[in-house]
Amino acid sequence: MTVRARRAEDPLPRFAVRGVGVVVVVQTAVLTALSGRYGFHRDELYFLAAGDRLAWGYVDQPPLTPVLVRLAAELFGATEPGVRVVSTVMAAATIALVALIARELGGAGAAQTFAAFTAAVSALVLVVGHMVSTTTVDLLLWLVVALLLIRLLRTGDQRWWLAVGAAVGVALLNKWLVLLLVFAVGLALLLVGPRSVLRGRLPVAGAGVALVIAAPALVWQARHGFPLLTVAGGISADDGTENRIMFVPLQIAYLSPVLVPVWIAGMVRLWRERGPRSPRALALAYPLLVAVLLVVGGKPYYSIPLLLVLLAAGAEPTVNWLDRGRKTARRIAVSLPAVLACAGSVVVALPVLPVAVLDGPVLAMNKEQGEQVGWPEFVATVAEVWRTIPADSKETATIFTANYGQAGAIEQHGSAHGLPVPYSGHMSYADWGPPPDRRDGPVVLVGAAPGGRVASAFTGCELAAVHHTPGGVGNDEDGTAIMLCAGTTRPWSSMWPSLRHFY
Repeated sequence: MTVRARRAEDPLPRFAVRGVGVVVVVQTAVLTALSGRYGFHRDELYFLAAGDRLAWGYVDQPPLTPVLVRLAAELFGATEPGVRVVSTVMAAATIALVALIARELGGAGAAQTFAAFTAAVSALVLVVGHMVSTTTVDLLLWLVVALLLIRLLRTGDQRWWLAVGAAVGVALLNKWLVLLLVFAVGLALLLVGPRSVLRGRLPVAGAGVALVIAAPALVWQARHGFPLLTVAGGISADDGTENRIMFVPLQIAYLSPVLVPVWIAGMVRLWRERGPRSPRALALAYPLLVAVLLVVGGKPYYSIPLLLVLLAAGAEPTVNWLDRGRKTARRIAVSLPAVLACAGSVVVALPVLPVAVLDGPVLAMNKEQGEQVGWPEFVATVAEVWRTIPADSKETATIFTANYGQAGAIEQHGSAHGLPVPYSGHMSYADWGPPPDRRDGPVVLVGAAPGGRVASAFTGCELAAVHHTPGGVGNDEDGTAIMLCAGTTRPWSSMWPSLRHFY
């Protein structure tokens, strides 16, 4: 069946305030209740550190997420529940946006509520709703861009390009991945139309708005040699093959296998729409984006925002299907798989299980749960080594870590153990060092491989401790070696460039 494209003069259905509101309230309550479980994720620890050193950019990201984390820490406290107010609010807004997209595409109240619910129980939405990440913010901003583009296509009013440009500009202050969305949608419009929306001055003006908003972060990157591109290249080189192999399975898993028919129905529905203001290009934009990600080896979750758009588009035909024919039989047939899928998403995405049972299928599906476990104990292990340094040597002693998670954890939890501010050559921590050259005494070397390149920069290194994550959780810090070294082979300022690394 061909679906008639909506006309600008067609009134939009009323927004399902009650239905969508219930979904948002329940999800917010669940995320809030679980926000203090386990502990900070390593990225959250890094954002806290970056927020204490605000700048227009960092080597691996623009400034928006660290700014939001700094704001939350100031308002609600630098605790897990305090910081995660950001992710909870972003998740609630994401659910509302999916419902608004369903409405913009003509979905009535039931379709809007269905779209909100299916998005709310999707695995990736729950993951990024629980912990703050750049993806938490990016998911929301991509949906804002998509909603504005759909409004532009529906109305034909090119003034919406200014709003689209503003949303893209804000997204560029968070991650540059939004350029993939711009490319995919732009190419889709050229291929299947309506091409008329690309003509005139307003699309160019919208691009100008985006550049003006993002300019400070772009200038920062340019002045520092565009390190963000170096980091992105490293991700592609290191993980590209695995990303390509796992792309299709993870597209299914990140939302839920049960929801695959819904977003496929959304793609088919959009593709069949005809008319001078049809949003048909969005159906093509998703496979175009997937093709680009497969070529460059991008992470599979980069394309999930467009899948949520397709999910919103598929809400109305799915609700209509459930209401046709043998309604009771159809609803019963989908109920059990839906309940099982919802439970699976919660277990995989949220910290509901005891730490001791995380290892196995849960971490295989979502390793980020494991990265939230054991940081206070990790810092306590480092503190044990620090305490072995003679008191008269501590003024010249240093803690140096292999990665930003270790350094961020010591910054967050170290004061309780009397630990000094740590240093690291990883990501932007390299810009926040080096230690003063007068710190030429003992070095607590965290996470460096004995006999490796980093360890060779220090003298008299001996293994002092090995950290084991509580509950036997096999995360990245389980088995981390902590060495105590007598000193450095040369002044910190001299060897600092050689200690810098991005991966």
